[in-house]
Formats: sequence, structure tokens, C-alpha cells
Amino acid sequence: MTAAITVRPGRLREAAEQIEESTGLRVQIIGGTLVMSPTPRGKHAGVIRLLRRQLDPLLPSGTDMYEVSSIAMPEDHEDYATPDLIVLPTDWDRDDSWLADPRDVVLAVEVISGSERARGIADKTRWYAIAGVALLLAIDPRNSTWTLYSHPRDGVYQGVLHGTYGEAVPLPAPLTGKLDTADLPRYGS
Repeated sequence: MTAAITVRPGRLREAAEQIEESTGLRVQIIGGTLVMSPTPRGKHAGVIRLLRRQLDPLLPSGTDMYEVSSIAMPEDHEDYATPDLIVLPTDWDRDDSWLADPRDVVLAVEVISGSERARGIADKTRWYAIAGVALLLAIDPRNSTWTLYSHPRDGVYQGVLHGTYGEAVPLPAPLTGKLDTADLPRYGS
């Protein structure tokens, strides 16, 4: 279903909140564009569950994993992204804000949905780099691949490491360790 929505400049966040309330869709504002995603399905959630189990012993002291937490774009009060999983300082537990500072993000994880298009994935990756998120792990259950992005500079990730399911994801400090991808769920055809 497609809906046409007219939004006045400076009112994107208000529109995003209304869409979330009325539809239950997850809404983000990436580069000034409303991006809507359906609630994740079982395999999508399964990837997150398995990654959480592996990440837990690798977390630096004073950090933890969060879902349904969003990251602010510095100097743009409209833009924000909501990764599937995010590692933040545990102070986030006591923060009244709903937008995390991207400089506090240790790792953001995005599990690609079956309907996501290449341009949307590229736009979101660029968004994380511009925001300065130190590490981004993109898992793609459509084709059983993963990509680890690191060292953002001038809106581009300088470090890009690609792999396929079965190859471990080597995480740099402060998460030093590896993530096993062999048993991550794959989407059906």
C-alpha cells in the first residue's frame, strides 16, 4: 500500500510520529526523507537474537545492547535512524531523550529487510557515516552476506569489510572478538 503524504518543511518528525502511531510502521528520517519499515518478521528477529547472544560477552564494561533506540543526526533536528540493535553506554537506561548521540554509539546493527532496495541501503549507510557512527554492521539475510563499516570520515566509511555467512565478523576494539555467522537465518525465496 502506498500513501501520499504532504509534509511542511520542519514538520518531518511530527509526521513520522503520526505515521508510527497510526500504522505501527517503524519510521526513520534519513537525509530528509521519511523511510518506513514494516515490523520485522521472525527470521529478521532471529538474526538479532543470535547476534545479541554473541555480542553480550564482548561488550566493554559500562555498555549494553538496545533495540528500538534511535540515533540523532548532529546539527539536524529532523533526521534520525533507528538501527535494529545498538550498543550504547548503560547511562542510556537513565536518559530521558529518545535520540542517542552518534558519538556514544559503539556499534549499530542493521538487518536488511527483504524489500529494501540497494539505493535505500546505500543512503542509510551514508547516513551513519555522516553522523559519525564508529561501527556499522549490515547483515543481509537475502543473500547471506554481511558488511562491517568502520572509520567514518567526511561522510564515508574508510574501512569496509565484506563477508558471507559462515565467515566470522572480526570486531575491532572495544568489542574485540568475532561473530559467528554460520547459523544466522536466511530469508526464503
